[in-house]
Amino acid sequence: MSSTTPTAGSPALRTRRAGSGFRPHGWLDRVFEIGIVLKGLNGLSELVGGLLLLLVSPERIKGWVRQLTQGELSEDPHDFIATHLLHTTDKLNGSAVEFGAAYLLIHGVVKIVLVVALLRNKIWAYPWMIGVLGAFIVYQVYKITLQPSAGLIALTVFDALIVALTVREWRVQRRDRAARSETTDEPAAPTVGAGDRPAG
Repeated sequence: MSSTTPTAGSPALRTRRAGSGFRPHGWLDRVFEIGIVLKGLNGLSELVGGLLLLLVSPERIKGWVRQLTQGELSEDPHDFIATHLLHTTDKLNGSAVEFGAAYLLIHGVVKIVLVVALLRNKIWAYPWMIGVLGAFIVYQVYKITLQPSAGLIALTVFDALIVALTVREWRVQRRDRAARSETTDEPAAPTVGAGDRPAG
């Protein structure tokens, strides 16, 4: 018995794509999967950060940051990450904490929900992820024009890559679902009954 390998548009491959979860079938699919998982982890870290801002006092956060950066600053007083962390925590006050907590919580929840939906292969999540990341990119580009940062530039490039991969995967999903719908709508071949058999 011979076996054939399903092609990109074959019903077998479309069935695997249409399962309960996203299943990569190529290196671009794998990159897409890794990218959205990283976005999910990023959302989780933002969620934790937002909760910390709500539950922990600014003074305690500043103390933690000073302890974490003390060793690094003793070796390099101009260390970029350490000085940036200290500068950020020094700005923490009542209104800044509330805004920062809300910002992180909203970002975190949105990213986690969309990532989970994408991993479960929910078609509605694709345009939402594209729109959300697109809005982030616009804001990040605006921030870059005001104060260029290597980290923010790298994040923006990464987000742009995820958007491009999401657009590609969304097109694949729509094409495959349309093909499955056409296959399902095809009328079944008529069967020949006993009374319809030609006389021999």
